[in-house]
Amino acid sequence: MSPLLVLMVAVLATTYAGPIVRFATAPAVAIAFWRLVLVLPVTFGLATRERQRTSVMREAFPLMLLAGVLLAVHFWTWIASLRFTTVASSVVLVSLKPIFAWGIAALWLGEHPAPTERWGIALAVAGATLIGLADARLSLGALGGDALALAGALTGAGYYVIGRRVRRTVGIWSYASAVYAVAALLLGCSAALRGAPLTGFGGRDWTVFGAMAAGPMLLGHTGMNYALKHYRATTVNVAALGEPVGATIIAWLVPAIHEVPPVMALVGGVLVLVGIGLALGTGRAAHQPRARARGQAPSARMPD
Repeated sequence: MSPLLVLMVAVLATTYAGPIVRFATAPAVAIAFWRLVLVLPVTFGLATRERQRTSVMREAFPLMLLAGVLLAVHFWTWIASLRFTTVASSVVLVSLKPIFAWGIAALWLGEHPAPTERWGIALAVAGATLIGLADARLSLGALGGDALALAGALTGAGYYVIGRRVRRTVGIWSYASAVYAVAALLLGCSAALRGAPLTGFGGRDWTVFGAMAAGPMLLGHTGMNYALKHYRATTVNVAALGEPVGATIIAWLVPAIHEVPPVMALVGGVLVLVGIGLALGTGRAAHQPRARARGQAPSARMPD
């Protein structure tokens, strides 16, 4: 299967996550919990078809555990931010992940974007910044939402860089099952400690849970994790900047939300798309991350 096609479908699948959360009344931790739990039967079922060596899984588990923790924090901070700021501001700030991913991947994996990809990153981030500035609010509530969104950006970047490292030896469904299960368990424990309900919601909330699981989670996050075997973490995060463009358009067109983007946001959206095009054109890694699994030959074929 074409990694580029999978990545494009994954980004498209994430675009409605921000707008649809607005229709839920459940707490942020419950939304994050159920979007993970509902995909686990699918990922675990498909993982049983992967002939993944136990020794490989055991060696990769500490990193997958950390990835699950980061994913849980990423989801909670991002969904919580939507309570305080607009869809566009929240999704754009979270989508500053390429900046963080660039630094983490350079320090840990020794991966650096190609010159053309750097221009793509600059254009995409500049465009995302324009969208955010066009939608900026100066209230204390909005600033709190922005801080949560930035925390989501940092943890999301770490999650993807770890995925880039682990996916070199671990199959996509085995990786997704382990990481999603850890994140769901952590969110469930957090809800229990805080006394936040995980059940007793109405039909509309369960519809949101199911929609979040099927699109942004199963197709979106899993598709991006698949692409991490073939593209640098920075490249995947730049491609994910297509999410705020799509989310802004959806939030504009859906009557119940109807957040009309100003001209500056539209210009920013164009810059984002141009930047993504430049990054994807040069972002397919010609070599694997510098860090190698013990005993793994660099020429060994990586599982999908």
